[in-house]
Amino acid sequence: MKILIVSDAWEPQVNGVVRTLGHLRRELTAMGHDVEMITPNLFRSIPCPTYPEIRLALASTGMIGRRIDAFAPDAVHVATEGPLGMGARRHYLRRGTPFTTAYHTRFPEYIQARFSIPTGPIYHWLRRFHGKGRRMLAPTVSIVDDLTQRGFGNVVLWSRGVDTDVFKPGARDFLPGPRPILLYVGRVAVEKNIEAFLKLETPGTKYVVGEGPQKAELQRRYPNARYFGIQSQAELSRFYAAADVFVFPSRTDTFGLVLLEAMAAGLPVAAYPVAGPLDVIGTSGAGYMDVDLGRAVDGALAIQAERCRSHALEFSWAACAQQFLGHLNPLH
Repeated sequence: MKILIVSDAWEPQVNGVVRTLGHLRRELTAMGHDVEMITPNLFRSIPCPTYPEIRLALASTGMIGRRIDAFAPDAVHVATEGPLGMGARRHYLRRGTPFTTAYHTRFPEYIQARFSIPTGPIYHWLRRFHGKGRRMLAPTVSIVDDLTQRGFGNVVLWSRGVDTDVFKPGARDFLPGPRPILLYVGRVAVEKNIEAFLKLETPGTKYVVGEGPQKAELQRRYPNARYFGIQSQAELSRFYAAADVFVFPSRTDTFGLVLLEAMAAGLPVAAYPVAGPLDVIGTSGAGYMDVDLGRAVDGALAIQAERCRSHALEFSWAACAQQFLGHLNPLH
């Protein structure tokens, strides 16, 4: 089958959406499908305000439509709600052709955190955007339920995976500093609530791995933490394996691929009991969730690495791709 995926998020960006789509494309290709991506690197683009590493494509609906028609796909998936996603959506609505969409990010909550804009109007716009798709794919049961309660229709589950050959237990002496070593990995931005981690009055050493618009500010305010930039997956696995607890302070992530990566490396998770951790960790005992993040860290320190690794092994990118295929709407 010829599958077209349209995404405003793509390499060289480093985030969960890009990782998910990259693994999805590889798995679908390995199954024998022909996968074409329409992404910002195919067009002139401009930096996204406040997120300059994210590029916004300058592409008209006609430009996008010509690329779609040249590929002549059997099924179409619109992965994001940015300029490319909107252009592809308009193209297919004009033709009355079915497509699926996905909800990767709690966009309304992110906008509210950064600009204090109420979530209501943004959810209204998202209902209009996704309402024309045959299915709206969401990453966890909690998010499916939340979107359904907010008036979204035809929301279905599309879970995620982890590469357990890359993310695995390793040397514990990779990271220097007094223990316990507490680790955060991800975008360094206000919506990730990293300050809740950095201001914890806990013994040991805090590490922050990632880039983002809040990094310089946090480095000034919390100079005792150790900051590293974006790492390759192999290097990132070494960080996970050497730490004692993975601290996930976000209250707005829809899934959190880093949760699976940490657990695959044998690293227990400390998190708030919110969507994402509640679904990914569940009742596995591979993490500790509490409304008090400090208590969550204390609880996670008592968890054995073997339990974390065992839980992560239940997730695979192959299963993720099969689930995705089951939700597609073939055009022919």
